[in-house]
Amino acid sequence: MSPILVRPVREQLEHDRVIRLLQAKYKRKFEVAINPGNEQNASVLVGTSPWFPDLVLYSQERGRKLLGTVEVETAESVNHLEAMSQWKTFSQQRAAFHLYVPVSSIDTARRMAADLQIPVAEVWAYSAFGDQMRFTLVQRSPVPELKTRSAASAEPKPPRPVPAEKPAVVARAAPASARSPGPNGRARGARPATPARPARRSAATPTKTHRKAAAPARGGAKAPTARRAAAKKPASRAQKRK
Repeated sequence: MSPILVRPVREQLEHDRVIRLLQAKYKRKFEVAINPGNEQNASVLVGTSPWFPDLVLYSQERGRKLLGTVEVETAESVNHLEAMSQWKTFSQQRAAFHLYVPVSSIDTARRMAADLQIPVAEVWAYSAFGDQMRFTLVQRSPVPELKTRSAASAEPKPPRPVPAEKPAVVARAAPASARSPGPNGRARGARPATPARPARRSAATPTKTHRKAAAPARGGAKAPTARRAAAKKPASRAQKRK
């Protein structure tokens, strides 16, 4: 309950009912502590003073980091004093601040938040239909981290330095002594042309081995003729002696 406001009993019952419904809603993502009526179950430190918002949202991890605070207002509590006292204080926390107001007071709440420059993460409107309570999201502010990222991405990136072109390699000219012709008509310093290798001999061309192998065959053909001539000569000499 607000320290500067005493609600009528009917509005206080409706206020506490909304708190318990929101506890079931946020319990899916957060660890929720509530302060309905005059209860003071969970607090947040503002400087050195403890404050007791209607709902306190913690992370479900072991550290229980504070992630958000929720304030539920009725038609009587949507006023300038309440905005300056509680809305301004909870919005200055690092945790997100959520505001729930009746449908009939939504325009007044948005105007006061804009005039007092109170950053509200989400503004919700609630309305009762018999036993049911309906919640409607009216306004959602971007997260500050997303703002910084978008602003950083919108800044133009500095152009990359263009690498300097490498100078072209100039071919060195041959020395004059190498270009001037010598006495034999060739350029000085030039290497003589390598003579071409002789072509391989074909299988039809006879080699030295083939010639040596064929030589005995020729000698063998002439041997009988020489022997006959040698046999005839002694016979003629013997005839002469007689």
